[in-house]
Amino acid sequence: MGHFQRIGIYTDGKLSWINEENWKRKPAYKSDTLVSENWALNNELGIELLLEESVCCEDNIFLRKITIKNLQKNSREVRLFFNHDFHLYGDGIGDTAIYQMDHNVIVHYKRARYFLIGILKANNKEDMVTDIDDYAIGYAERDGLKGTYVDAEDGVLSKNPVAQGTVDSTAGISLQLQGSSTKVIYYYMTVGKDFKDVYTLNDTVMELGPEKLLKHTEEYQRNWVNRQRIDLSGLEPRLVDLYKRSLLTIKTQTDANGAIIAANDSENIQFNRDTYSYMWPRDGAFVSIAMINAGFPEFTKPFFRFCKNVIWWAGCLLHKYNPDGTLGSSWLPWVTYGEPSLPIQEDETALVIHALWKYYEATGDIEFIKEVYEPLVKNAVFFMDDYKYPNDIPVESYDLWEERKGIFTFTASAVYRGLLSGEKLSRLVGDKETYKTCISRYSKLKKAILRELYDNERGIFLRGINYKNHNIKNKSLDRTVDSSVYGIFEFNLLPADEPRVIRTMRNLEQKLWVPGTGGLARYENDFYYRQEGRINSNPWLICTLWLAKWYIAKAKEIKDLEKALGLINWAADNSLETGIMPEQIDSLTGEPLSVAPLTWSHAEFVDTIIRYQKKKTQLRIKED
Repeated sequence: MGHFQRIGIYTDGKLSWINEENWKRKPAYKSDTLVSENWALNNELGIELLLEESVCCEDNIFLRKITIKNLQKNSREVRLFFNHDFHLYGDGIGDTAIYQMDHNVIVHYKRARYFLIGILKANNKEDMVTDIDDYAIGYAERDGLKGTYVDAEDGVLSKNPVAQGTVDSTAGISLQLQGSSTKVIYYYMTVGKDFKDVYTLNDTVMELGPEKLLKHTEEYQRNWVNRQRIDLSGLEPRLVDLYKRSLLTIKTQTDANGAIIAANDSENIQFNRDTYSYMWPRDGAFVSIAMINAGFPEFTKPFFRFCKNVIWWAGCLLHKYNPDGTLGSSWLPWVTYGEPSLPIQEDETALVIHALWKYYEATGDIEFIKEVYEPLVKNAVFFMDDYKYPNDIPVESYDLWEERKGIFTFTASAVYRGLLSGEKLSRLVGDKETYKTCISRYSKLKKAILRELYDNERGIFLRGINYKNHNIKNKSLDRTVDSSVYGIFEFNLLPADEPRVIRTMRNLEQKLWVPGTGGLARYENDFYYRQEGRINSNPWLICTLWLAKWYIAKAKEIKDLEKALGLINWAADNSLETGIMPEQIDSLTGEPLSVAPLTWSHAEFVDTIIRYQKKKTQLRIKED
């Protein structure tokens, strides 16, 4: 939205912010970590920067180590400026920013959000005062004022100590650099809910030193990602790196209290004035399955507790949630055609139960199953059993793309899988009534899906159906080719090599493969983020990886995996240079579109790599 957190360099009477065009920039991560190695060069100024940045693994501390190199042979003064334009709670109304002299820091705050900023010229200090030597606090977006970053243009700040309303701040530090020499400074930010929080963390930085905190965080992250138990031998190094990058990225998108966030990129704000910073139970379930399969089952326990706490009284999970467990924004109506309408996607409820069984398979943690069983599993099974037509087909809900209401092959298949898992979980705790309910329901549901959602005329599965006026004898078919019908084999309704599945998946590949860029679109004539006048819909990473999963599942020989590996490489080719994966790419240019990272894209990549490696091992043993 244009509210930059700027870094500026002032030298030889000139100021340049590093987001400006006269800088060359290359973003990167250190291998197997979330510590950045962002490089920037300005030939006009004769300055090169290396920014190593991370969030402390144990505390709410942002750390930035800046190595400044003087590319000129003469010694000179260089001033660095850091501008902050927070808009706390997202609105920029009623913020306060202050300069605090005792610690020589700047603090921005509003209600229960506090941000303390400090700068150090060295890793170790004898006193508890930072090295900020210039500052300005002022107003932005008010009375024509742009912000205090304008004050830095002459290299000197006003030293105004306070402002409230829509505010920004700039902190400065001066260095003397010898010719062709480098110096290191540290910028940091502590974050809390009150002054005590941020000053306590400030003491931690000052006492331990930012270098120790950075190294500790780097070591922790590298140890964490490398304790995964998947055999990655034989994979191209870049695929191994991207696999680990995906695990680390998923970690950044997961709240400490269990919310697995779809994406924290602000790109989507300008599309519909909202974000992806919500917990969709479906996304969370798929991410949890990937992390469980990767050897991190304990990582998912807070997610299941989150779902246990937010499940609706009727036994279903609603559209999406804020990270604090409150209900998220939604465009799904509670009234349709003049009748009450439940604004849900039933697959979201079913897939959480499916993921929970995966957790038990990996851990044998019966005590945790008992903890969440009554509120989560039993209630969800009751809902899935009750939410059906007399012919055992699920009642209409919204598709996984959240665009249309109906009865969908993906949703019905997910419910089938959820009931299978519900049966196993209820057997674990000895709930005979519930597991009998599950057996009866999923047995009838499978027959109903094969009967109602299969297109006999074309020999493939339909995207979905509708019953006009809720009359099961008055059925309309939705024959739109949609990648989500992969659920028919994904959720074990039919095997991947069953003729009906083969015809269905081949039809998807034929109709949805995007010429030029490659990759699989979501469905025919998808307009989401599609440029006006374009014929082709945009390819999505998750849909392309679903196709790869099908090739893996049906492979009988090693050579049968070649197509899957090509699709995996397509996903790697269309990731950002940092290894971050977008939601989709432009059908003409191949540029990333919508949010990045999309947590689900990374989860699908992780899960596809795991399946590929396991199937390759199985086939090699078989061939040997």
